[in-house]
Amino acid sequence: MRAAPTPGTTASVRSTASVRPTAAPRPAAPERRAAPGLPDPQPQSQSQPQPAGRSQRLAGVATMIGSGLSTQTGAAIGSLAFPVLGPVGVVAVRQYVAAVVLLAVARPRLRSFTWWQWRPVLLLALVFGTMNLSLYSAIDRIGLGLAVTLEFLGPLAIALTAARRRVDVCAAIVAAAGVVTLMRPQPSTDYAGMALGLLAAACWASYILLNRTVGQRVPGAQGSAAASGLSALMFLPVGLDLVLRHPPTAEAVGYAVAAGVLASAVPYLADMFTLRRVPAQAFGLFMSVNPVLAAVVGLLGLGQHLGWTEWASIGAIVAANSLSIATRRT
Repeated sequence: MRAAPTPGTTASVRSTASVRPTAAPRPAAPERRAAPGLPDPQPQSQSQPQPAGRSQRLAGVATMIGSGLSTQTGAAIGSLAFPVLGPVGVVAVRQYVAAVVLLAVARPRLRSFTWWQWRPVLLLALVFGTMNLSLYSAIDRIGLGLAVTLEFLGPLAIALTAARRRVDVCAAIVAAAGVVTLMRPQPSTDYAGMALGLLAAACWASYILLNRTVGQRVPGAQGSAAASGLSALMFLPVGLDLVLRHPPTAEAVGYAVAAGVLASAVPYLADMFTLRRVPAQAFGLFMSVNPVLAAVVGLLGLGQHLGWTEWASIGAIVAANSLSIATRRT
C-alpha cells in the first residue's frame, strides 16, 4: 500500500508511495509510488538509476523492503483510528503529513505556474485525495490485503493495455482470473468495499497518467508537491469539523499521524534513495509484492484472516505483474 499509497507507497504509498511500477515508457516518470497516493518523487530527468556497486544495490534492496513494510504498516496503524476519526479523518491527517513533506522537499514556485501547468496539477490533486479516501474506506470494509490488491489493478491495467506481447496477454488472463475469483459472489461479500477498491485502482491509473503530464509540464517534483498541498487544503474542512464537533483522542490522532509518516514520508524518502541504486525494472518487480506484504501485515497486525482462495487470487495478480515485468526487455 503506495496507499498505499503510500500507500509501498505500499506503497507506495506507501505511499507511494506513495508511483507506479508496471508501465513507465521513457521519457515519462517511473510509474510507481511509494505508497498509495504518494506523488512520484523522482523527476523525469532522473528516471534512470545511476551505476551502483554491489553494496549499493544491496542497500537499495534493503530500502525497498523497508519502504514496502513501512507503507503497509502505516496503513494498518491508520486503520486503528477508524473507530474515532473514520477513514475520512485518517486520510485528512495523512494528506496533511504528505503535503508538509513534499512542500518542504520540492519547494514549488507556485507564482510562476501558468494555467497550462495548473490544469493537470489541479486534476492530480483531486485524484490524489480521492485515491487515498477510496483506498482507506475499502480497507475499513474488506481489510488491508484485499483493498491493496484491488488498488494494484490500476497500474497493472496501464501496463497490460499498453503491451503487445503474448506473454502480456497471458498475464492479463491470469490477473483477470484472480479478480474474478476474488470478487466471486458469496454471502459475506462486501460489494461496496470491493467497489471502493476498484475506484482506488481507477484513481491510481489516472494518477499515473496525470503524473506523467505534470512531470512534462512542471520541473522536478514541484507539480506533485503543489498537487499534494492542494489535496491537503481540500481536506481542511474535514479536519476542522473533527476538531470542533467531534474532538478526537490523542491516541487516534497519533495513529493517523503515524500513518502519514510511515505510509507517505518514509516511502517518499526511501524511494528517492532506492531509484539511484537499483534498475527501474527491479524496482517495479519488487513493488509487485506489495499486495502480499499488505495481506501479511493485515494478518499479523490486525488479525485479518484470508481464505486460501483469497490468497490464490492475490498470488495470481502479483504473478501476472511479475511475469510482465520480468520478461520485459530493458
